[in-house]
Amino acid sequence: MEEPIETEKINSNLIGKIPVRNLWFLMFYAHKLFEHQSYGKFSTDEAPDDIPDLLAEILIYLVEKRLMRNLTYGYQHQERTLSRMRGRIDHLKTARDSLLSKGKIACRFDELSVNTPRNQYVRAALDAVAKRVQDQDLSHRCRKLSHSLLRMGVVGERPPNNQVVSERFGHHDIEDKEMVMASRLVFNLALPTEREGDQFHQQADRSEKWVRKLFEKGIAGFYAATLSRDWTVKAGSRIQWPVDQKTELIDKILPSMQTDIILESKKLNQKIVIDTKFAAITAKGHYRDRGLKSGYLYQIYAYLRTQEEDENPRSRYATGVLLHPSIGEMMDESVDIQGHKICFSTVDLSASEQVIRDQLLELVSNIEMEKIFNARL
Repeated sequence: MEEPIETEKINSNLIGKIPVRNLWFLMFYAHKLFEHQSYGKFSTDEAPDDIPDLLAEILIYLVEKRLMRNLTYGYQHQERTLSRMRGRIDHLKTARDSLLSKGKIACRFDELSVNTPRNQYVRAALDAVAKRVQDQDLSHRCRKLSHSLLRMGVVGERPPNNQVVSERFGHHDIEDKEMVMASRLVFNLALPTEREGDQFHQQADRSEKWVRKLFEKGIAGFYAATLSRDWTVKAGSRIQWPVDQKTELIDKILPSMQTDIILESKKLNQKIVIDTKFAAITAKGHYRDRGLKSGYLYQIYAYLRTQEEDENPRSRYATGVLLHPSIGEMMDESVDIQGHKICFSTVDLSASEQVIRDQLLELVSNIEMEKIFNARL
């Protein structure tokens, strides 16, 4: 058991028994920035050394994911001089410039194009944050994505905020909403907090049930954004029992299995199964003051052993992680069971965003380095 670490704790509030400084960090990575019910006046955290890199990271992830499919098109008003009529004729311009004698006509029409205000806004955000980040790789990726949008036809200046805020999003373009929300934070270069202040922001739901799901989605989103180079990240994946034979009605009564997060790297030949629990990592037992919860251990053990495949070494030596918020102290313990390393770890949600980020990255880094070290023995 590690000693409690010293971290920056500012106005941490309790959700259940869990001290949480700020839900916006988790909401940012869970892509749930504006899914709340009420508004209030709050301050913002401005950290020029940290926030631009964080915002660039998530914006890159969202834009790259969006570019895997076509950008959303929209009708844009155009005024052009053409050789044939299109839309409505601009009679004044046509007569004033004697266009008919030249075989031309001035037209006004709406054209379907990717050069929409929301895409222009996102491209402007990429250019803006590229100048502020400290990480040169992030800066290069931002500029590269901006050039990709430019080549696709997204040109022009950044549209005003009120024009973008008035945009409406449907189910078919919800990923556009995520990009636009991240871009708005880029131009603010600040993240909302839950401390009282003079700026209006939407207020986060603090019910324990909602935050429990947010913790899972936020951790998955964080790893998807930060480990995108060498790892694939799957969230909420259903896995099957390795059934050989079964009776007629077993499918109706056999419990299903669904993992929270699976990290897999072909390059590093590793697989990590993470199960998040928004609860204390230990509990009072019958014969001792505290101990790990047996049900959680059985669950992660089942996730690991049932997915073993002879032809897939990553599955036979996968690592399992039970990740909990810390309550007063940090934990980083592990045990090897039948070829699988199982870790019992905590993250301090009462710490600053940078500390939380470092703890989550260190968790994967420690597993990665240990696997490499063991492989060399």
